[in-house]
Formats: sequence, structure tokens, C-alpha cells
Amino acid sequence: MFRRSLSLLFVSACLFLSSLSLLARNQDENLELSQRVTQLVEANDAAGLRALGAEAIPSMTWLYGLSDEPERVRIANLFKEMGIKSEEAEKALMRDVHTENPDLRMAVQYALGRVSDDPEVVDTLLDTLQNDGNPLFRDKAACALAYDQVHLNPAQKVRVYEGLIQALSSPMAQVRAVSIQALSILTGQTKGYHHLLSEERRERSIEMWQRWLEEYRAKL
Repeated sequence: MFRRSLSLLFVSACLFLSSLSLLARNQDENLELSQRVTQLVEANDAAGLRALGAEAIPSMTWLYGLSDEPERVRIANLFKEMGIKSEEAEKALMRDVHTENPDLRMAVQYALGRVSDDPEVVDTLLDTLQNDGNPLFRDKAACALAYDQVHLNPAQKVRVYEGLIQALSSPMAQVRAVSIQALSILTGQTKGYHHLLSEERRERSIEMWQRWLEEYRAKL
């Protein structure tokens, strides 16, 4: 019984030491990876970061949180160029989605769709498109919806189409204009809509868009 207890203690001690060794090795590897990511970010090397893949994201989000606004613009652009879906990156970027810094705001709007398929991102961009007080941010939200929602599947795109079709009825001509541009980019169609047509003619086109959306849903 005594010998067996000693044997168990010995095995436990070996396992403990092995765990400490593994922990130290993992810490060294994590530190090395973090340093490598920092170097690549400083060099603005999107290709190098893309080669690291998802492993680069935690260090990038850590750097993003520590950085000033000009540096966050650069990191947001790197997230966009990498195009890797990441909830962690999305959360970091969403903290700046309403910033009044135009460069950072636009970089974040463009990057979000490249890191996420979250409906909240689509809803935020649609709200910006229709309601933001700055026409520049409205325009760039439409661009982000048209070009950057790369992780959405066909069913998830319904949310984008619904919001853009709804925006065709906006009282603001600019909102109507950028919304039909986005729809045209996404679908290759306009349904005869122009933002400066009379309200009656615009409504006829919107009805066509709504029928198109029903048909799109039915095919899913």
C-alpha cells in the first residue's frame, strides 16, 4: 500500500512537471506569435498576416484596442484585406462603428463585412445608410453593403435586400440614390428605378423590387 502511494505520488509529480513544461513552451510560442504579428502589423503586411490565418486575430485585436485612432484605421484595413471571419475581430471593430472620426468610421464599415456574417453588422450598416446625419457615412455604408458582405450566404442576403429596398422609399434623395446603386451592384438590376423619378413612378419600381424579393425567397 505504501509503495503504491509512492508510485502514485511519483506519477503525479511527473505529470505536474510535464504540465509546467508544456505551459512554458506554449507561453514561449504565444509570445513568439504575438511578436511576429506585431511586426507584420507594423509593416502593414496583409499577405503575411493572411498566411498566419486565424492565429493572428487575437494579437491583432489586442493591438487594435491599445492603439490610437490612426493606427486603428490601419489595423481595420488589415482586417479587411485578410477577410477572415472572426467574432473577436467583429467585437473590436464594432466599438468604433459610430465614431465621428471619418477615416476610422469608413475603415470599420468596410472591414466589418469582411470579418463577420452577423445580422447585427448588416442592421447597423442599414441604419447608418438610412438615418446617419452625415451623407459621407450614409454613402460608405451603402458601399459596404454592396461590396463587403463576403461571408453572407444567399439566405442571409435577404436581410440586405430587404433593407435596401426599404431605403428606396426614403425622403432623402441621396439615400435613394446610393440604395439603388447598391442593389444594382448586388443584382445587376434596377427595375426601372431612379431616385429622381416622381414618387408614383418610384413606387411602381419598388413594387417590382418587392415581387423580386418574394421570388428570391421562394427559391432558397
